[in-house]
Amino acid sequence: MAFAIRVLRTVGKRFEFFPVPQHSFFFCKHANLNANPLLLKLVQVSNSRIKTTLDQEMPSFQSSQLSWDSLVTSLIPCSSDKARLVLEWILEKMLKENVKDHSLFSELILLCGKLKNLPLGMRVFTSMETIGVKPSSLVFNSLISACLSSNDIVTAYSLFEIMESSESYKPDFHTYNIFISFFSKSGNVDDMLAWYSAEKAAGLGSYLQMFESLISGCVNSRNFEIADQIFEEMMVSEIIPSVSILESMLKGHCKQKSLGRAEEFFRFVLDTRWEVSEIMAEMLVALYLEQGRVEKMEELLETMTKPCLVKTGVLSQIHCGIVRMYAMLDRLDDVEFAVGRMLKQGLSFTCADDVEKVICSYFRREAYDRLDMFLECLECCYVLTRSTYDLLISGYKRASLHEKVDSVLEDMKSAGLV
Repeated sequence: MAFAIRVLRTVGKRFEFFPVPQHSFFFCKHANLNANPLLLKLVQVSNSRIKTTLDQEMPSFQSSQLSWDSLVTSLIPCSSDKARLVLEWILEKMLKENVKDHSLFSELILLCGKLKNLPLGMRVFTSMETIGVKPSSLVFNSLISACLSSNDIVTAYSLFEIMESSESYKPDFHTYNIFISFFSKSGNVDDMLAWYSAEKAAGLGSYLQMFESLISGCVNSRNFEIADQIFEEMMVSEIIPSVSILESMLKGHCKQKSLGRAEEFFRFVLDTRWEVSEIMAEMLVALYLEQGRVEKMEELLETMTKPCLVKTGVLSQIHCGIVRMYAMLDRLDDVEFAVGRMLKQGLSFTCADDVEKVICSYFRREAYDRLDMFLECLECCYVLTRSTYDLLISGYKRASLHEKVDSVLEDMKSAGLV
């Protein structure tokens, strides 16, 4: 009996090839059509002319240098029907030209998964046999991924069992990681950890991508202790954590409102000279602000200004957080010192909200001359937004400072905002 047919019977599914419902053309407005002339043509022609257009543009599939992943991914939001027709055309061409490259079949099945069209993915799989291409772990992994993309967990499990009982396409690390990643994203921590245990029992080693899925899954589901344990296992394995893992770990400490542990972890990352992202700085600053610990922020800034590998954006986040806290407390002397310190280091505000909090503090204290000096300091390093100009106008109107209102309106005209 043909192998591919046996696979379909083993998974116990009856697949029928219904087209995926077409999306509105409205969703294509963000696609960069001009960067890909073929994509533009496919969007413009009718469904009945998709395959004819592809035949005209690419008489030979194997000689094409086109990125099918980019084309199909861009086409899916425009029309899933057209994306399906492109995938069908690719399959027809591969069979006609007797393509035997496992990686091409694997890529095509993955694209079927992106389209959430599992029946078409199964058709690709069964069509391989017609040209004598035997299955491989790579192709099975793509098919499992397509199953999970369509939330068909039963079929994915059945395919895994087929791999386990085989001799030439055993489950590999990627097979386990596909399941771990799926259950991580779906929030099913128990199944995620079960697959992690199975992967370890299979003796396939530890990999960075797997730890990214495990730690993010635990943190997002608030299993913080397990996240800590897995992070320790990763450290024992001498795997250097990615920025994504570091962000997830810090996110976990911040979710627990544990400023001490969050700060300790942040300093640990600094001391180890791993990369600190702006997202990490933003999370930590938000926790400092929530707990009103501006002095702690000052201590952290002093540590960070010592020679170390910290991006400018990260330093800006800390500086702006300190300024924001002083402004919210109406400590204008400290605000001005912090702003001056930041500007001397060649940094500036990163968002209008921080600038506006400082302005509101000046208005509350009725310190209009000092506000003028603050705005003068910003002229060379920061462009005011419309919302900031509106805030100044409303504040000056409340104070009956009509000349200043007129001055702000003139500035807005000069900036092209009126």
